[in-house]
Amino acid sequence: MSGTTRTSAGLDVRRRQILFRAWHRGMREMDLIMGRFADAAIGDLSEEDLTEFERLIEVQDRDLLGWITGEIATPENYDTDLFRRLKGFHTHTSPIHT
Repeated sequence: MSGTTRTSAGLDVRRRQILFRAWHRGMREMDLIMGRFADAAIGDLSEEDLTEFERLIEVQDRDLLGWITGEIATPENYDTDLFRRLKGFHTHTSPIHT
């Protein structure tokens, strides 16, 4: 069970793959953070945003979680508009307390 609340119907192949990968990261906390953001935003992300989200998906769970929670400083090359949107989305919508 992935937890997704969004159907992939109507999404192009790239967006379907990103949505799947966002919900299947390995660490449940990151599944919820990335997956919920993808559910909410995947249909509206630009091609540039999709590329950046794919790059974030490749980051190790522990590092990305630390950046999002502020426990680890976010490297400058990852401190992008999309990352800040993801972090803000998590901060404002998630019942997860990390």
